[in-house]
Amino acid sequence: MSDKQANFYQSVEQNFDKAAVLTSHPKGLLDQIKSCNAIYQMNFPVRIGKDFQVIEAYRVQHSHHRLPTKGGIRFSHLVNQEEVMALASLMTYKCALVDVPFGGAKGGVKISARKYTEEELEKITRRYTVELVRKNFIGPGVDVPAPDYGTGPREMAWILDTYQQLKNGEIDSAACVTGKPVNQNGIRGRTEATGRGVFYGLREMLSNEKDCKAWGMEPGIAGKTMVIQGLGNVGSYTGTISIEEGDAKVIGVSEIEGTIVNPKGIDIAKLLKYKKSKGSIIGFPGTKKLKNREDWVSIDCDILVPAALESQIHKGNAKSVKARIIAEAANGPITSSAEAILLKKGVVIVPDMYLNAGGVTVSYFEWLKNLSHVRYGRIQKRFDQNAYTNLVKLVEDMTGKTVAAKRRSFLTRGADEVDLVRSGLEETMITSYHQIFDVYKRKKKVTDLRTAAFITAIDKIANDYMSLGIFP
Repeated sequence: MSDKQANFYQSVEQNFDKAAVLTSHPKGLLDQIKSCNAIYQMNFPVRIGKDFQVIEAYRVQHSHHRLPTKGGIRFSHLVNQEEVMALASLMTYKCALVDVPFGGAKGGVKISARKYTEEELEKITRRYTVELVRKNFIGPGVDVPAPDYGTGPREMAWILDTYQQLKNGEIDSAACVTGKPVNQNGIRGRTEATGRGVFYGLREMLSNEKDCKAWGMEPGIAGKTMVIQGLGNVGSYTGTISIEEGDAKVIGVSEIEGTIVNPKGIDIAKLLKYKKSKGSIIGFPGTKKLKNREDWVSIDCDILVPAALESQIHKGNAKSVKARIIAEAANGPITSSAEAILLKKGVVIVPDMYLNAGGVTVSYFEWLKNLSHVRYGRIQKRFDQNAYTNLVKLVEDMTGKTVAAKRRSFLTRGADEVDLVRSGLEETMITSYHQIFDVYKRKKKVTDLRTAAFITAIDKIANDYMSLGIFP
């Protein structure tokens, strides 16, 4: 088996073990934290056309130290049990890292979504939900799914509707799944959340001049060159937000159809419109297509952003990396053997379990919104706006000067739902980064940010277990 095909779950466990030996927790507690608590494999029939097709699917609940468990549902022909176990494990550590009070979970349906019509995908999604309900693997206080690769708000709406049909009258039923359309109990800011979290994480990492100097780079995200692999939800928002709010420069983009480059910069917003109209990124004005799609990994840039699937940077191509930073926007994009090569080269890896935690953070906000049955900002937005207006008027009366209309509008604006969501996400990413970096700087044997992130997560989960009195 090649390194690229190596077991993703084993790689996650190796990273856990690397960090665990640097903690003082007893072996039994570490074994409990590491183990997957519940695995549900299912096979169910769905009528596709004139025939029935048996669909293979999974739901893994990695840790019950906190409930509900939380994690997305992936539609991919590559889905297998150990991949879902690995992703569920990462969700546990990710939730702990960003102080979201969930255990980790993940779901997978072994299909290629592109090969099915919308009607067929709806049948599969609803049938999968029925299986989850039957085995008590879904519910606001039990297990709360979300979108992942191959799924989105549409599928989450189908899940919600199916759940509510089977659980008629359950008052908190809207909280059984997150990532829903805004008009169906979703939350503003959820779609962009993971990509925006990537931006906030990178911006915070590059904000300290002393730390950047130690890594051999200038501080700040402005002007940094970036290459993005995967222009799906995460990659597209990472690119657009990094350009619009961080003044970064995206010089390369890789998709299934090929890799394009432009040293002067690629406007991601315009590229997305081009792709929608042409069905491909190839031929976008001002760009050049690389002969080999896989050469995205060797483009000379400041920040390399793998935002697709796992094991994209492996032993076979790790030596070709020229980037100073690899920002893991995807889950597990670097194999453990590739990581050893990269760290030896001095590449700084910003780990997935921290950097792509924006999705679960905003999912947490959506879950809270559904449980409270009130939209963020509804109660206080107008109160704040009126208070700010009165303050501005008071200053005008005292100074005898009038504030321009545009400036007045800016100063007196009350926070709406998306403003509060973005603010909460920004606070989460900043706080979590400093917790990780504190371990990285404080513990002598910790030489990389991933190990520091695992230690931070392990310590938090261990404290939860010990507070239950299970491990004194």
